[in-house]
Amino acid sequence: MKLGVNIDHVATLRQARKAMEPDPVEAALLAQKGGCDSVVAHLREDRRHINENDISRIKKQISVKFNLEMSMSRAIVNFAQKIRPDQATIVPEKRQELTTEGGLDVVRLKNKVKEVIEALSKKGIEVSLFINPETGQVNASRKAGAQAIELHTGVYANARTNRQRNRELKKINRCVKLGRKLGLTVNAGHGLTYDNVLPIASISGIEELNIGHSIVSRSVFIGMEKAVSMMKGLIS
Repeated sequence: MKLGVNIDHVATLRQARKAMEPDPVEAALLAQKGGCDSVVAHLREDRRHINENDISRIKKQISVKFNLEMSMSRAIVNFAQKIRPDQATIVPEKRQELTTEGGLDVVRLKNKVKEVIEALSKKGIEVSLFINPETGQVNASRKAGAQAIELHTGVYANARTNRQRNRELKKINRCVKLGRKLGLTVNAGHGLTYDNVLPIASISGIEELNIGHSIVSRSVFIGMEKAVSMMKGLIS
């Protein structure tokens, strides 16, 4: 199983002081050294952490896959077409949220999603859709033309009882099987930590887990390279 490391919150720390450090590009290079298979960064419409300069520098300097998380805003789509990440993951975005709160409603937004997928695909960018683990959303993602999906694991991660947790695991498992059957690459992520990742990592058919906050938090104490290496060891 592969590991994608989201380095957004390194930039969050930088922006707390509007300073020059810590540099998310340096974090990306250390994550790569620690064994990650891809680097993930979310260029939000309000630029609250990662900015265009960060994206351009990351794309130029890393040798692993670069996955750009993005909304369907026209300006962001235009930028993605210009920068050409290896993968673009389309996510829903609200200005007031602390972090992405749920999956993209592909069923409701199918025409707009299809339009954005076609625009990015023309530039050779693989497109993934960040969706809730619902079979209807998986089917809609395939019909919209996505090559991959990323299943939202936030409800699983925040579950307070074993019953809730097991219910979410069953939903995720069901959607992984359906996605693979439809020919989609299936990834997963959101809210995963060193303590809760193993049940998700044990699901056969998930190709990559994308994890950010937990790794960046651990890196404050032990360094990015070691924090990534530890997570990679867990999911492997």
